[in-house]
Amino acid sequence: MHKKLIIINGTMGVGKSATCRELNKSLDNSVWLDGDWCWMMNPFLVNDENKTMVINNITYLLRSFINNSSIQYIIFNWVIHTEDIFDTVLEPLKDLEFDVIKITLTCSEEALKNRIGKDIQTNLRDESSIDRSLKRLELYSNMSTIKLDTSKLSIAEVVESIIKIVKETEQK
Repeated sequence: MHKKLIIINGTMGVGKSATCRELNKSLDNSVWLDGDWCWMMNPFLVNDENKTMVINNITYLLRSFINNSSIQYIIFNWVIHTEDIFDTVLEPLKDLEFDVIKITLTCSEEALKNRIGKDIQTNLRDESSIDRSLKRLELYSNMSTIKLDTSKLSIAEVVESIIKIVKETEQK
């Protein structure tokens, strides 16, 4: 069985990190990389040099995880809102053997506002996060990914759905 690179994407606040934290606990022989960990800079500065550094960091870690004999499932989440970001991340790994499962977490605008609102109350996000996230929500509808609407699902239910998707790909 090939290793599985499970990429979870979606707009800010949709539940990627919470889902992946629990998914990592639920899948034996798994590792989790949140792409945001490679952006933790103060100040947060988006420029070409930093974008290149972040992609290099992500692909270095993914390559290390794929090459590690004790790891079967690599869980990677990030706010990947265009197909070319997938390509940029996956291209440097094309010499390795693994299966990719791309899953987009979506939710209704109302659910997204509620989730980000809770993050604002606990100082995890600022007010501008709501508008930025809502504007990106539509970008995910046309991506070549499996869509999973989390609007009315608990984290446990989302994880259960992802595990079912992963197990189905293993049977093919």
